[in-house]
Parts: sequence; C-alpha cells; structure tokens
Amino acid sequence: MKKFDKLVAVFLAVYLIISLGLLVLFQGIDKRENSEYKVEINRIYFGLVKGSSFTEPDLSSYEFIKSVSFLPEYLSKSNENLDKFYKSNNGMEYEIKPWYDGDKLLGFLRFDYINSKVDNSFLLKVEIILLMFVVSMISILLYIRNSIIKPFNILSEMPYELSKGNFKGDMKESKDRYFGKFIWGINLLRENLDYHKIKELKLQKEKKLLLISISHDIQTPLNTIKLYAKAIAEEVYDTDEKKILAAKQIQEKSLEIENFVRDIIKTTSEEILEIEVVDGEFYLKDLIDKVILTYKEKCNLKMIDFMVEGYNNKLVKGDLDRAFEVISNILENAFKYGDGKEIKISFFEEDYCQLIKIFNTGDVVSQNEFNHIFDSFYRASNSEGKQGNGLGLYICKSIMEKMDGEIFAECEKEGMSFTLVFR
Repeated sequence: MKKFDKLVAVFLAVYLIISLGLLVLFQGIDKRENSEYKVEINRIYFGLVKGSSFTEPDLSSYEFIKSVSFLPEYLSKSNENLDKFYKSNNGMEYEIKPWYDGDKLLGFLRFDYINSKVDNSFLLKVEIILLMFVVSMISILLYIRNSIIKPFNILSEMPYELSKGNFKGDMKESKDRYFGKFIWGINLLRENLDYHKIKELKLQKEKKLLLISISHDIQTPLNTIKLYAKAIAEEVYDTDEKKILAAKQIQEKSLEIENFVRDIIKTTSEEILEIEVVDGEFYLKDLIDKVILTYKEKCNLKMIDFMVEGYNNKLVKGDLDRAFEVISNILENAFKYGDGKEIKISFFEEDYCQLIKIFNTGDVVSQNEFNHIFDSFYRASNSEGKQGNGLGLYICKSIMEKMDGEIFAECEKEGMSFTLVFR
C-alpha cells in the first residue's frame, strides 16, 4: 500500500513539474514574440531616407508590420488630423515614432503591426485539459487503491491464518465485484477445512478407542495361548489327550486373534475419505475446455506434446468439478511418472456411454503392481523418490463409482492409459 501511495505522489509531482514547465515555456515564447515586431520597426525606421518625401516601404518581407503611414509636421497641429492618425486600424496595434532630419521634425510615422504573442486562453485550455487528465488518473488510482488493493491486503491475511490451522476467523461477505466470489470461496474453504479438522479429530478418537478395544479383546486369547504354551513347554500335561486339548485351545484362540486382525484390515480398507459428489449433468465440452485451459500451457512449458482429439459434445452424467479432479489426478501422475514426451486425450462412444481415454508415454508397471494401482495408499516401485501418498487413483476410482461411472487402466506398448466411462 505504501508503494502505491508513493506512486500517486510521484504522479502528482510530475503533473506539477509539467504544469510549471508549460508556464515558463509559454512566457518565454511570449517575450520572444513581443520583441520581434520592435526589431522590424527599427529596421524600417532606420531604412527610411531622411529629408525626402515619405514613400511607404515594401513590407512583403516583414512578418509583423502590416502598414506604415506618415503624418507631416504641419498637419499634426490639427486635432482632426491627429485624431484620424491615432485611430485604430482594423484592430491592429500600432506604434508612433517621430521622424527627424537632423534637428528638424519632419513629422510622425505610424507602424501598424500584429503582435502574435501567446494567447493566454490557449495556455488556460492546455492547463485545464492537463488538470482533467490528472484528476481522472488520480481518481482511477484511488479507486484501485480503495476498491482492489486495500481489500486484497485484508484478504491476504486469511490464507496465512488458514495455513496456521486457524479456521475460526470469518470474513464479512462483500458485494464487491472483484472479491465477492473470492471471499465466498475463502469462507467455504475455511468451513471445509474446519469440518475436516473436526472429522479428523473424531476419527483419531475412534481409532484410538478401536485400538484400545481390540487390544483388550486380543489380550484374553493371547493370555490363554501363553498359558497353554507354557504348560506344554513345562510338560504339565501327562497324557496325549490333554496335550491335544491344549493344542486345540491354542488353535481356537489363534483363530480369534486372526479374526480381530481381519476386522482391523477390513476397517482400514473401507472408506478412507468422504468424497461428496453432486448428482447432476454437464456438457463434455465444459470439462475438456477446463482441462485444456489448465494443462495446455503447463505441457508447453514442460515440452510435452499435449493432444486432444476431436469429439462430439454430449450431455453426460456426473459432477463437473469432480470429473475434472479425476482427469487432473491422472494428468498429474502423467507428469510425475511419464517420460515427458506425449499426453493424448481421445474420445469414444460405447453402449450409450462416453469414454475418455488419457494416454501418456513412459515405463509401465509390472503386472503384480498393476493389480493394486487403485488400492488406497499403494505406491508402485516407479514412485520411489517422488512425492505422493498413494491416494490419487484410489480417489479417482471412488469418484467415478459415485458418479455411476467407471475407470480402467491399461498397460500399453509405449506407456499407460486410463479410460473414464461416463453415462
């Protein structure tokens, strides 16, 4: 904000300098032109032949002097002649000089001239136009300052607070056309983060209670196993029947522990993320336009051939934002695990379904790894040294299933492809 205020101050200073400069410039022109007509009068005056009858000089080479008239000395005594001689001629300015021949007064010379000095009204018009321009620019700058920069400085604090985990602060709704939707989005993000934080704490609590409960439940069969194992080791049982009975008890308790472990695995493999999908419809073109707008330039910067084949615009079932999330996850994986040569999106129609195939060149995963690529938290061997949590494709599959669609993967000769099926 301070830098912007300095910009406004500099703009005003430049205006003042220009305004004063114009005044000085026009005054200099005015003085120069005021002296030029006097030079011409003196040239004509000293060029006249004294002692002879007056002859009007040739004025074609003079810029300011338009006429020269002579009033003899003997006629100057008449008031009528004087009034006529001094009368203005067509609004021109004039100057009277006495004409001598030695000490003898011959008469008076009248020089009619046009003084082309700077018109003050022109300078005033220039100053007014300049002032109007400056006022307009200052108004625009102040509008930008108060309506855009100042609100943005206030908004810039919210992401910082969110990054620290402070989700309780609220931002007042604004009808400002620049930030109204942004504020709404920030508030929605804050509420969403707050909701997931509460949910995460709840899940952690449930997880802790589950572990405590399972630990307690496992402890009982585990103690039984330890007891029977100790009895067998110390040869407490003197008959084979008792030993067989103890072995059966160990086996039963082992099965109980195995069931507990299976329950843990089942619980952790169930819904990990709560993904909300809007049950609606959208046009295929809207989805592809959004993909191209987001990733075309990114591919150009990475020197990747990004090709989108032709398609027929169709109304498909699903959530536009979630569908874009699916394609985005696949493309981000292509950037991360592909060889950076080519990404191609092609389209097919089959059994009243719209198929979108996304192919990228690169090394394929092994058959064993391929069978698990849609599992949660699974990362193949080609992910070593690369950031990720193994949830991307799991989320893609969950979203497509919730939109009544499907997703398939295929290892091709030169890379990997993923096919999305929309109803």
